[in-house]
Amino acid sequence: MTVSPAKQFYYCFSCGAGGNAIKFLMELQRTSFGEVVLELARKYQLPIETLDGPQQERLRQQLSRREQLHRVVSLAHGYFRSQLLAPEGAPARAYLKESRGLQPSTIEAFELGYAPDQWDGLLKHLQQVEGLEPSWLEAAGLVVPRKGGDGFYDRFRGRLMVPIKDRQGRVIGFGGRSLDGGEPKYLNSPETELFEKGKHLFGLDRAAQEIRREDRAVVVEGYFDVIALHAAGITNAVAALGTALSSQQITQLCRCCESKRLILNFDADGAGVRAAQRAIGEVEQLALQGQLELRVLQLPAGKDPDEYLKQHGAGEYRGLLDQAPLWLDWQIEQVLSGLDLSRSDQFQQAVSGVVALLGKLPVSAVRSRYLQQVAERLSGGQARLALRLEEDLRQQVKGQRWHGRGSRWEQAGEASVRERAEAEILRLYLHCPECRAAIRQELRRRELDDFALQHHRLLWAAISGLEETNLGDGTLEAISRGQQQGHELGDLDLPRLLSDQLLVEQSDLQRRLTPLLEPSEVQRAGLSQPLLQLRGATAALERQKSLKRCRHLLDAWSSQRLETLERCIARLLETPEPAAEDLSNPAQDMESRIESLFSVLNRDALQFQTLYYNERKHLEHLDAQRRARLPELMANNQEDPLSA
Repeated sequence: MTVSPAKQFYYCFSCGAGGNAIKFLMELQRTSFGEVVLELARKYQLPIETLDGPQQERLRQQLSRREQLHRVVSLAHGYFRSQLLAPEGAPARAYLKESRGLQPSTIEAFELGYAPDQWDGLLKHLQQVEGLEPSWLEAAGLVVPRKGGDGFYDRFRGRLMVPIKDRQGRVIGFGGRSLDGGEPKYLNSPETELFEKGKHLFGLDRAAQEIRREDRAVVVEGYFDVIALHAAGITNAVAALGTALSSQQITQLCRCCESKRLILNFDADGAGVRAAQRAIGEVEQLALQGQLELRVLQLPAGKDPDEYLKQHGAGEYRGLLDQAPLWLDWQIEQVLSGLDLSRSDQFQQAVSGVVALLGKLPVSAVRSRYLQQVAERLSGGQARLALRLEEDLRQQVKGQRWHGRGSRWEQAGEASVRERAEAEILRLYLHCPECRAAIRQELRRRELDDFALQHHRLLWAAISGLEETNLGDGTLEAISRGQQQGHELGDLDLPRLLSDQLLVEQSDLQRRLTPLLEPSEVQRAGLSQPLLQLRGATAALERQKSLKRCRHLLDAWSSQRLETLERCIARLLETPEPAAEDLSNPAQDMESRIESLFSVLNRDALQFQTLYYNERKHLEHLDAQRRARLPELMANNQEDPLSA
């Protein structure tokens, strides 16, 4: 890596990264341009220049106010830390040592503190010693106004205090843990100008570097889970702040993790399972498209990470992390767990749940693997039943996704494209015997073994009938599923056998299929790279189905009547607010209620919208797959194009 002070740029010859000083800090800290500029302005006391005078003044005021709030929170943090070491902090120190088993070095590293059990201990300290107005403490979420409007009292009392920091390591809020069994057990700072729960992760300031090094992040539920993991040397762990993992938090993690590998390790109780499901919902579309690797770890016996580490140690925990199942495997397990598959009603419940999950998968090859896996699970190890169940599940999943074969959504010229692609696949199968097993497996992976044209379906049925007669139906199915190599398929002289059979049984069909059974010299010359041709033909067929599915979804989406935000607001104004609702931030609460009502009223439209864009991304995936490594494949025809 070279840095040129004279030219004011840097360049890394290893990875190709380069740019100016601002770009370097953006890459190093994984933050936005605006955040870097504001931080540099604060650090070096530089004015923020803008084109608009009033806008410049607003930015200066915002910077000054945020700076003051940071100072208030920092002073409160220092007070809490000092109180932990004071005689009043003895219960908190005993809890950390005896109940949590934390070493002094860990307590110091995470800068834990204690809020004494007084109504105004912090308030008096910051007023008398630092001269701060109570309004600043209220804005920082540290004090609460009394109901009568006469003064304030401390928000945190008699609690062990865990400081929450932003990516730059500045304290922005607190989490308070009750020590006397009082409710709530954990009390977080409210939403402030500095602290927004959905935008920050506990421990990310300490974990970011290790997340980059290991190229994966572990997300747990509680503060002390993170502290225990870091104390055990697993320092790529972070925690959500009392809410389900949000898309903004996931974006922060992905900025630190090049391969975008996340492992959720939430508690095994009902609340933990629901939190995991909500987190999956936030990134489901990215995970479905392969843009993010999401795994879910549930520790045995319902333990949380802190408990598991105390009993088993860091080595065994790392082993479980390495074996954590993918999110879809975990969700399938959640659907099937606790069901008695010998009972018809629960068996149908399991089938419906699995079909709903697998119907979301846009990549047919992945669906095929899961269909096979689930069918084997539902069959209880009975091989013949598993085959029938797999086909039945396949049809149900196709029905849910809409198969994409209807002529209504077909455009001019697509029928001829489909006919040419199907004919090319059949010609390859007949005249490239060494590739027959690979062709069968690829058709099964992409769910293309049900040819659309009738004469092609009849020919494929005749081929399969001959092979089953000579090899047995069990062998043929094992080859299609990739469980056998299938070299014996190449021993059959299919063109001759089919010509004899069709001549006797279906002479009219033979005339239509003669170009396939007896290719011309030009067609034979085109069989020089059979696997590359197979890849192009199958991708063209799958792409055509996906295009028709897009048109179908777009039509269904456009036919939905959309309820506007104005209508949602009007409905909420007509509905009285719940009596027990938390009104600490009414503006934000109203915003969330509007968003929730909008999602409910427009559920079908939003679902069609999501499915449509999901299918569009699948089209991009198919196009990229067809283009990938094509120059190398053309240069070296011995390389298997299907591996790309």
